[in-house]
Amino acid sequence: MTSRLRFLLSVLAMLVLGVILYRSGGSIWRPVFAEVKENKTVKSVVAETVAAGKGLTAEEEEEAAALVLIGLKEERELEVWLTDDEGNHRKIRSYPFTAFSGKSGPKLREGDLQIPEGIYEIEYLNPQSRYHLSIKLDYPNAFDRKKGAEEDREFLGGDIFIHGRAVTIGCIPIGDDAIEDLFTIVSQIGKSNVQTIIAPRDFRTSREFPEIAPVDWEEELYLGIEEALDPFREVGDQG
Repeated sequence: MTSRLRFLLSVLAMLVLGVILYRSGGSIWRPVFAEVKENKTVKSVVAETVAAGKGLTAEEEEEAAALVLIGLKEERELEVWLTDDEGNHRKIRSYPFTAFSGKSGPKLREGDLQIPEGIYEIEYLNPQSRYHLSIKLDYPNAFDRKKGAEEDREFLGGDIFIHGRAVTIGCIPIGDDAIEDLFTIVSQIGKSNVQTIIAPRDFRTSREFPEIAPVDWEEELYLGIEEALDPFREVGDQG
């Protein structure tokens, strides 16, 4: 093999690796970039928001062991539920969506404008978001990837956030004031202690599952969401 050919193959390998890292390694490089850009970090943002009265109260912080975020698409509302060390739950916040895109049904592919439906973890907090602040969800999760593989769907999309402002093409926007509060709460709790449930509607009050024409597995998805939602009920609404 000539030295010129070895050089060209090395360049090609580097380009392929770069594309792979860009498409699938965002959870690694994006938070690092966000922390460095303009020296604005999660820590510095939280210091400012706490000073402005955002985040958990002293009582909530002492009580909190975990957090569950519940996104309800039909109701266009994001609920925040605190869980204590004994497994008790109580709702501590509720933020209205400030914009909406798509319709009932899971996100299936890049560019379909759908807000995902399912149970998600938080990958990172982004203090340098174009939408003021943002919280990255791990869409597509294992369930999304499994269904995509079964149906030979590639390019499932990604970069799904809860963020500020009042615009969306598949994320959950809650406005700048609300995202400052939620960003701070998630930082105080720790992202590994936060779960997000996104449902097409509130199955605690209506068990009627939407029929989603492009898929035949919506009942499997919605039974899982319904079970995950069930423990999170207001006092006096335990039916």
